[in-house]
Amino acid sequence: MPKRKLEWTEKKIAKYIKEARGSGEFSSYHPWLTIQDVRSDGRSHRIKGNKTNRIHHLFSDLERNYFYLLEWANDVIDIREQFPLEREETYAIAEEKGIKPPVDSKTGTPIVLTTDFMITRKVDGSIEYVARTVKPSQLLNDVRTIEKFEIEREYWERKGIDWGIVTEKEMPIEFIKNIIWVHGASILENEEEEYLVDVMLELLRTHDQSTSMAEIAKIFEEEYHLNKGMALYFFKHLFSKKVLSFDMYQKFNLQKPLSEFSLNERGVVTEHDIAVG
Repeated sequence: MPKRKLEWTEKKIAKYIKEARGSGEFSSYHPWLTIQDVRSDGRSHRIKGNKTNRIHHLFSDLERNYFYLLEWANDVIDIREQFPLEREETYAIAEEKGIKPPVDSKTGTPIVLTTDFMITRKVDGSIEYVARTVKPSQLLNDVRTIEKFEIEREYWERKGIDWGIVTEKEMPIEFIKNIIWVHGASILENEEEEYLVDVMLELLRTHDQSTSMAEIAKIFEEEYHLNKGMALYFFKHLFSKKVLSFDMYQKFNLQKPLSEFSLNERGVVTEHDIAVG
């Protein structure tokens, strides 16, 4: 799909508002920007969210990595990327602080600033909102970038919403790789797969703790005449639901014994969860 014209005009901004960009929640949310709308500094990604049941538009590997951490966090219930800030308010803040407001270099049109992630959390039964900007650490030394961050920080402070910057230094890479590894197996396709997951759980419950995951996989596939690799798919599903867990800061290894994995029937594994940064 070709990218759209990148210049901002008042007509274009009015069109985005009419399209309900930046509004809605969960599956009905429409990001202010999509990957067709802008040039990305890195690789862009379109990822189906399990929490929102919609496609998320992420402009870099860093945004993708943070998105997966949010997908994993137990307390996060909604993720809204490329969230727009009220233009009049950000420009008033810029003027108050003596900061040059961002404008389109070709048209001179004032730009709508966005925060990378608006996060909805449910904590002890209460709803909380958290705003996070995700950027490479080297940009924190750039004067113009810091000025824009100051506008963003002040904007969210006035609204009483916690805002912060997340860089690659706060992201546990092996943990993220493991989330990515299991993410696509979170939803089973049919009743047969649901039955086989129950069979897999029974094998995990009843076998000696010295048995390796590879041995369990072999027994499972041979007994039910499954293609090689199907056991791994069901392992991934159990990990994605946090029914089965392992040290997410280490690479998954099929040769490890059952004793190095935890089985939690409720699917809540706090010791292997991760908090929003």
